[in-house]
Amino acid sequence: MSGLRAQKKADKNRRILEAATTLFRKVGYDSARIEDIAEMAGVSVGTFYNYFKNKGDMLMATVSMEVEEVLAAGDAIIAREHEDVATALSELIGKYYDHSLTYLSKEMWRTAMSLSIAQPETPFSQRYTALDHRLSKQVCDLIRALQNRGVVRKGVDCDATGELIFNNVNMMFIEFVKDEEMDVDGLKASVARQNAPLALLMSGDAA
Repeated sequence: MSGLRAQKKADKNRRILEAATTLFRKVGYDSARIEDIAEMAGVSVGTFYNYFKNKGDMLMATVSMEVEEVLAAGDAIIAREHEDVATALSELIGKYYDHSLTYLSKEMWRTAMSLSIAQPETPFSQRYTALDHRLSKQVCDLIRALQNRGVVRKGVDCDATGELIFNNVNMMFIEFVKDEEMDVDGLKASVARQNAPLALLMSGDAA
């Protein structure tokens, strides 16, 4: 019975998040009302507050869902064999970018970033930063895995290089969400071009 209750709770949580993201896309984050989200999800307002404290809490839950899914996909990419650095980086970073608008619109990402920066001591900001750190670590893990397979030179500092690459990935994503005209393919092409010289420097005989 406890397993069934947990499943029902997870299903209700998912329904609320899906209703919220639908409404955020339709009317915008600021204009979306909790009463309308609850109605769309088929729950009472009281039930909504059993799951989320406010709209910001719900937005963070959506960001977390997005990042958790992309991290799982990234682990599978790291486990695969890659013949060169540039291809491996493009595959991992491409997965990040391809998935980025699955649940969140550009406007929602801008709101999440703004809340994180404006209120750095809040749980929202701390959770957002923690997710960024996990993504950064995953890029470092990819470089380390490539080094262990002899694709990246032994002398390369995997953590420093991975952090450098992720910082650029993050900066370019900020530019992407600021520009409603920029598409994902253009974003990926720009970052692949920027990563190409670094990938060449990292490549070589592991001996």
